Amino acid sequence: MAKKLYVGNLSYNTQEEDLRQEFSKIGEVLSATLIIDQASGRSKGFGFVEMAQDEDAAKAIATLNGTSFMDRTITVNEAKPKTERSGSGGGRGDRGGYGGGGGKSWR
Repeated sequence: MAKKLYVGNLSYNTQEEDLRQEFSKIGEVLSATLIIDQASGRSKGFGFVEMAQDEDAAKAIATLNGTSFMDRTITVNEAKPKTERSGSGGGRGDRGGYGGGGGKSWR
């Protein structure tokens, strides 16, 4: 059964093919995906690798977590399921939006 791994603290220069090649040294890689910032088009510095076999995923965690990859010490662990985000609008409770002033008038 396939297992998805989280890979963090990646160099912003890392390409998906770089991830695929590194993890392929351990076992069959089904997919390698970098997370890209929509506004800037740059990598956010983390991604996901899906390994074909659970055993290879466990070996990748044991082998690569805390090692240097493209001059960065990377984090590799089992990916957690995506959680639902609250729809509170900016995380400011029930006020929504960007908040706002404290009632002062700035004239």
